[in-house]
Amino acid sequence: MEMIRRSSLGGLFLLSAIVSCVSSPRGSVSATCELSFADRDRLYNYSLASPVPKFPHGALSEDGFYKVAANDTVLWFQLCGVMMFNHDPPRCIDCSDCGGPSRCGMECSALVTDDVEGYPVCMTIGRATSTYVNITDQKKPHSGVTVKMMDDGGKSTCSLSVSVICDPSRVQGPNSLEKSGTCDYATSLRHPSGCAKIIYVHGHGWGWFGILLIISLCLFGGYLLAGTAYKYFMLGVHGIDAIPNLEFWASLPHRTQGLVVSLVQKFRGPSQGQRGSYTSVGF
Repeated sequence: MEMIRRSSLGGLFLLSAIVSCVSSPRGSVSATCELSFADRDRLYNYSLASPVPKFPHGALSEDGFYKVAANDTVLWFQLCGVMMFNHDPPRCIDCSDCGGPSRCGMECSALVTDDVEGYPVCMTIGRATSTYVNITDQKKPHSGVTVKMMDDGGKSTCSLSVSVICDPSRVQGPNSLEKSGTCDYATSLRHPSGCAKIIYVHGHGWGWFGILLIISLCLFGGYLLAGTAYKYFMLGVHGIDAIPNLEFWASLPHRTQGLVVSLVQKFRGPSQGQRGSYTSVGF
């Protein structure tokens, strides 16, 4: 049953997957900012780059980047696109794979710097072409999504996971930075774009029965129209007699009534009058 329900949403998934790339001074926003998730009779649609009230660029930073620091580590990132720096650019060593010294940070989506022997050393940990969006908690699909970026084909195998938590009333963060393993980082922020638009799929439409009923009515209408036209133009029959199989349709109410009476008598058994017509015989 679950497989049938999922397959019935195929058209909605296809529609949600067709997302145009938007070019802006902040970089190219890819279709990875879009996510559709089906759960029972609901379809959760996330669009992190779509405008919401007070935020014309969705969850993307208005400054062109987010910045968070912890201890000697500083992280810059942008959701679903490359970063842009009009102020406070990264100043670090070894930024060759993310824009070079003159445009450091502008050719990747996540950059981290660590203090190495007193020098800030850059490392790219995410690119827009290797960004994926998933539901944070499948048991609570309305609570938000996690954007994961990786440095695909770069010098490292590091990653950054950003939890975009649903908060319809405010924007907060990122305020914390966590590190696991060698170079896998995680942070979070609260944003209205982290709230899904929910479409109720079942119970608000015709369903399969409705579609079958519409097809049957169309076929019946076509049969009446074609039959009437044939008798009118080819046989010269006019008026109500032009309806095909008129005798059958005229007798249909009487036949239906007889069938209903027969079924009722079958399930209710013989009537009181019928039972009274029999007399007991003594031996």
